[in-house]
Amino acid sequence: MARLMRARLTSLSPLSQRRWRNFKTNRRGFVSLWLFAILFFVTLFAEFLANDKPLLIRHEGGYYTPVFTSYAETEFGGDFATEADYRDPFVVALIEGAQGEKDGFIIWPPLRYSYDTINLNLNRPAPAPPSAENWLGTDDQGRDVLARLIYGFRISVLFGLALTLASSLIGIAAGAVQGYFGGWTDLTMQRFIEIWTSVPSLYLLIIIAAVIEPGFWILLGILLLFSWVALVGVVRAEFLRARNFEYVEAARALGVSNTTIMRRHLLPNAMVATLTFMPFILNASITTLTSLDFLGFGLPPGSPSLGELLAQGKANLQAPWLGLSGFFTIAIMLSLLIFIGEAVRDAFDPRKTMM
Repeated sequence: MARLMRARLTSLSPLSQRRWRNFKTNRRGFVSLWLFAILFFVTLFAEFLANDKPLLIRHEGGYYTPVFTSYAETEFGGDFATEADYRDPFVVALIEGAQGEKDGFIIWPPLRYSYDTINLNLNRPAPAPPSAENWLGTDDQGRDVLARLIYGFRISVLFGLALTLASSLIGIAAGAVQGYFGGWTDLTMQRFIEIWTSVPSLYLLIIIAAVIEPGFWILLGILLLFSWVALVGVVRAEFLRARNFEYVEAARALGVSNTTIMRRHLLPNAMVATLTFMPFILNASITTLTSLDFLGFGLPPGSPSLGELLAQGKANLQAPWLGLSGFFTIAIMLSLLIFIGEAVRDAFDPRKTMM
């Protein structure tokens, strides 16, 4: 693996190699990148870490994978045609076989709870404190906090990445058009952006939430309407600065199209500032989703949400594990992203060179 990484690095341009070395010299950012990548990669397989369905079942010589496929209870000799409840001792006994002649087995994930699994065997009212069964306790509905943190971390990062990429594409395109053509095009779009950014997005979201239930994609679309302006100013400034450079004038004289000039000659310069800002935009996207969930205008009820866990901590001060779990998860996530952003900023800073 290390040899492959070295081979890929040597194939980069000298400028890219210098930037990568500058990034690595920021030890805090480099370690944060690895930690964040490991956490995100692990949570991508949340169904294999925390689930109320087994990973593998052996029953009467056959093998079943409930984590991928739904099986009726009748598949294991039960009475109901509905999906089997693998936490039911009766179903477990059916799968493993009668006493003395057991031939089946069940392989469970490390955590036998999904984000919406309710623990019906609590020995005290929910929210229950941390225990050997629920490592970080349960929320006020009896759901495992650790399972909700794993799924909530994944959905927060995926939402933030999707919003960041989509808003960056739109913002880069708008800023490029403004900066390259200038004149009335730039003036008109600037006035539109000033009016658009004055619209109170939170109030609009509250109004929409009163009409329809905001799901993942609806919420992403609504926030995208207002988040794309984040990079417009940066990209516009780069295109305004470079559009009259000699190599751009020479390309025009040779008959190169405006689209080609913008894409090949001007966009690479603008991408330096864009890549520097993107980790901070990702941070802001995750914070926005968490804030909306905390206020009750985010993902649908029951979704694995870090903001909803913070709201439960606020409503249940007698259960400090709720607020502390959500706080430390969000704090660690956002801190890692900030450190990565600082390292990226240093890597693209032309004043910093490697000796």
